[in-house]
This record gives sequence, C-alpha cells and structure tokens, in this order.
Amino acid sequence: MTTVPGSPVWELVKKSKYFLIKQFGNSNTKVPFSKEPNNLYNVHSYKFLGLANSKTVAVQPSAGEDKAVVLSTTKTKKQNTPTKLQHKTLMRKEFRKMAKSVKN
Repeated sequence: MTTVPGSPVWELVKKSKYFLIKQFGNSNTKVPFSKEPNNLYNVHSYKFLGLANSKTVAVQPSAGEDKAVVLSTTKTKKQNTPTKLQHKTLMRKEFRKMAKSVKN
C-alpha cells in the first residue's frame, strides 16, 4: 500500500460535507470548521488537515480513567503501514507536566 501526497487528498476532502461544520464567528459570516481526526485546531484548511499531513498530533481524553489524556502522534517512517501509523501514549501526570510533555 502506498500513500498519496497531501495535495490530492486536500482536493478531494475540501468540498466534502462529512467533516465540514459551518458555525458563526465574531460576525454574521459563517466560519468553516472541521471535525476530522488529528486536526488539532479544527480549522478547515490544508495546513491543519490531519488526513494529508505526515506529522499530526491529537489530544483526547482517556475513556477509562479520570484525569488522563491520550496523546497520539503519527510516525513519519511508517506511512506505508496504516496499522502502525499512530503512536498512542496514555498520560496520567498532573496538568502542568502533561502540558509540558505535549508541547515538547
């Protein structure tokens, strides 16, 4: 299985209504947001597209534990194997230590 470069993926996904959410911003104009996986800022643009970029980060709450976070990143050298692409880490530290490690 080979991976597709990011620009053709963006051309296919940018008009898709599956991930697109339009909400009102500061004024009466609608701002496009996206709900796709690995889109950290939820902005509907090529820069933040989680499906097309080789390096992505996602932070989600843990399902089983309270005050735990799952940090998932993509491995750049495993782009041809989708099952090994995501690296997930469960973090149970206090908030400041978790924020520092996510930033790093």
